[in-house]
Amino acid sequence: MTARASDTWPFAPFEWMLALRYLRARRKEGFISVIAGFSFLGILLGVATLIIVMAVMNGFRKELFNKILGLDGHVIVYKIGGDFTDFADAATRLEAVQGVRRVLPLIEGQVIASTPMQALGAKVRGLSEQSLKSLTLISSNIRFGSLDGFDGQEAIAIGTRLAELLRVNAGDKVTLITPRGATTPFGIMPRIKPYVVAAVFEMGMAEFDRSLIFMPLGEAQRFFNRGESVDVLEILVENPENSAEPLEAMKQAGYPALQFYDWRQRNASFFTVLEVERNMMFIILSIIVLVAAFNIISGLMMLVKDKGRDIGILRTMGASKGAIMRVFLITGASIGVVGTIAGCILGIVFCWRIDEIRQFVARLTNTNLFDANVYYLTKLPADINPQTTAIIVIMSLTLSVLATLYPSWRASRLDPVEALRYE
Repeated sequence: MTARASDTWPFAPFEWMLALRYLRARRKEGFISVIAGFSFLGILLGVATLIIVMAVMNGFRKELFNKILGLDGHVIVYKIGGDFTDFADAATRLEAVQGVRRVLPLIEGQVIASTPMQALGAKVRGLSEQSLKSLTLISSNIRFGSLDGFDGQEAIAIGTRLAELLRVNAGDKVTLITPRGATTPFGIMPRIKPYVVAAVFEMGMAEFDRSLIFMPLGEAQRFFNRGESVDVLEILVENPENSAEPLEAMKQAGYPALQFYDWRQRNASFFTVLEVERNMMFIILSIIVLVAAFNIISGLMMLVKDKGRDIGILRTMGASKGAIMRVFLITGASIGVVGTIAGCILGIVFCWRIDEIRQFVARLTNTNLFDANVYYLTKLPADINPQTTAIIVIMSLTLSVLATLYPSWRASRLDPVEALRYE
C-alpha cells in the first residue's frame, strides 16, 4: 500500500538534491552521462556560434555603414536642367534646415592615374579643404603628408593602396588623364596634368583606399571643365538613421529644381542583402541549439527509463507527481542553463579578441583568412548587440526548458506498482 502523496512546495531542497545527483552519473549510467555531456556541448557551441556570427554580421553592417556614409553624404542633391552654378546659395539655404550638419559642394569624375611604374583607373572627388577636413574618416586617417593649404595647391590626396600600386608617397607626382578636356575645332581633347601628392590617407576600406583621389574644388572645376558649377551637393545630417524628417524639410527649402536622394535609396539593395543574410544565418545556426535540445530530450528519456525503480520508491514514500516532474525538469534544464551561460561567455570572449584569433589562425595555417580585397574591410569586425544577444540567450533557455517537459511529464506519470513489480 502506497503512502498518500503530499506535494511539497515547488523546487524544494530535496528536489534539487535528487536532480543534481542524477546529473552525476555512476559507472553503469555512463552512456546517459555521455549524452548529457554532448547536449551541454551542443548548447554551448550553438549559443557561442550564434553570438559570434551575429556579432560579425553586425560589425560588418556597422563598419560598412560608417565608412560608406562617412565618405558619401547622407543626402545627395542634384539640379535638374542646367548647370549647378548657384550651389552656394542652395548650400546656405539647406544648411539652415534643422537637422542638417553640413553641406558639401562636390565634383566627381573618372580619370587614369599614371606614374612611370603604373597606370590605373580612379575616381576623383573635388572638395574644398574645409569640406574635406569635415570628413573625419579622411582627415583623421592621414598617414603621410597633410591637408593644410590644400585649396591653394595643385595637389591631390590619395589612398594608401592606390599609393602602393602607383609606387608613390607624399611629395611625389601623379599624372591624371581625363577624356573630358578642352573643346577644340577637332573635338574634345583629353586633358593631361601632373599633380603633387599632398596627403596619403587610409580609410580601412580596401575598395576606397584603392580607387579614390581627392582634389581641391577649384582645381577640379578647371580640370573637368566645369566652369563655376558643381555636380552635386552632399548633405550630412545629425542622425543618418532618421534622415526622413530633415529630408522633407530640405525639399520645402525653396528650390523646386533640386532632386534629393537619401542614403537608403542609393544603397537600398546593398543593406537589404546584408539584413537578409543576417536573418538567414540566425535561422540556420539556431538549428544547432535545436539539435542540442533534442539531445536533452533523448538523454532525459533514457534517464527516466533507468530511474524507474527510484521513481517507484519515491512515489511509495509519498512524493507527488509534481515533485517527480520537477526533479527531472531541474535535471534537464540545468544542462541547458549552464550550457547557455557558458556559451554566452565563450561567444563574448571570442568576439572581444576575434581579430587576434584570426591572425593567429592565419599564421598557424599560413593562409589569408580575411582578404581585404574580397571583404572590403582590413580588419574582421565584431559588434555585440545586447538586444540580439539577449534574444539568443532567451531562445536557448526556452528551448532547453521546453525539451525537458515531455520526459519530466512521462516520469511523473509512471505507475509505482508497475515500476516495482519486477524489482
